[in-house]
Amino acid sequence: MSATPGPSSRDTQPPVGIDELLDRVRAGYERIEAQEAYEAAEAGDALLVDIRYAALRDRDGLIPGALVVERNELEWRLDPQGSHRLPEATSHALRIVVICNEGYASSLAAQSLHQLGLHRATDLVGGFQAWRAAGLPVE
Repeated sequence: MSATPGPSSRDTQPPVGIDELLDRVRAGYERIEAQEAYEAAEAGDALLVDIRYAALRDRDGLIPGALVVERNELEWRLDPQGSHRLPEATSHALRIVVICNEGYASSLAAQSLHQLGLHRATDLVGGFQAWRAAGLPVE
């Protein structure tokens, strides 16, 4: 007769809601405001990465110079060691600013990039909508 495995520590922890998860994730790095992201990109100190899906980009426009990478490809495209990386993914020291529509999905994406060793990855507070509200360039 085989023994039934007991509960793992994962099974004994209460579930975490998305709001708490976002708080935990965001506590692990410093987020960036739209004006600071714009200035960093203009100075060549940050790579802006737009992860919004095509319908939102078509509806609202693009940030000039931002690299468009669909969310489901983000890790593969930005891992400097990955075989499917983009030419812009040159180093783990690269400062990446992930931009989604309102600043929620980008937080989770930035945390995922941190797990790949991209320790300077961050996300834009308020996402694309904050960028546009700040009067920053959109095409």
